Amino acid sequence: MPSLTSFSALLLNIPWNLIYSTVRVLLKGMVVTIEVSIASLAIGLVLGLILGIGRVYGGKIIGTIINYYVLLIRAIPPVLTLFILFFSITSIIDLPPLLAGIISLGVASSAYQTEIIRGALQSVSESQMIAARAIGMSKRSAIWNIILPQALRLAIPPWSNEVALVVKNSSLVYVLGIPEIMREAQYAIARTFQPLLIFSIAAIFYYIVVLIANKGLSVLERKISIPTPEHSL
Repeated sequence: MPSLTSFSALLLNIPWNLIYSTVRVLLKGMVVTIEVSIASLAIGLVLGLILGIGRVYGGKIIGTIINYYVLLIRAIPPVLTLFILFFSITSIIDLPPLLAGIISLGVASSAYQTEIIRGALQSVSESQMIAARAIGMSKRSAIWNIILPQALRLAIPPWSNEVALVVKNSSLVYVLGIPEIMREAQYAIARTFQPLLIFSIAAIFYYIVVLIANKGLSVLERKISIPTPEHSL
């Protein structure tokens, strides 16, 4: 059959050896990409929590300062932010490129995570704070024990978008010589001169990482979601 013959010929023409060797190399890069992404998200989350709480409950002056910080970081292209923070950090402390890159991406992510936390905190009804203060809780205790746990649940859906953004932005650290997916892809292209194939495989790797992360967060959201009357029926 001509169609079966054509399909067989197509399979034979696919450079399976090159694909296999590329996948092996990019798997090593994917491990670094995941490490960079997780560490950067953790730094961004810690800073975002502090800044988000400060913006909502810190008063007018603190809130204004944090707002300008967020606007500044969000206005600068991510690669430029990475370079500025990287050279600023390394001019003060002698850090390896990997650690300096993680810190730089974490600081850049903190601006976006600040907005996520701010929105989540403001989504919690003000009556929650009023009720907590009415039973004698301090403002700090009410934020920590009543408001924040609810806000973190509400923050998961928008935080999924930030996870995808940080995973993609992790590709920027390849300019620092860090062997993540993009750097390993560049090395493979230099050896094989097959940019389309190798970049396509790299794109699949990024897609897999983002897909797994978003699926995991969706499961987490369902497990810790606050039951509503509609769900309990």
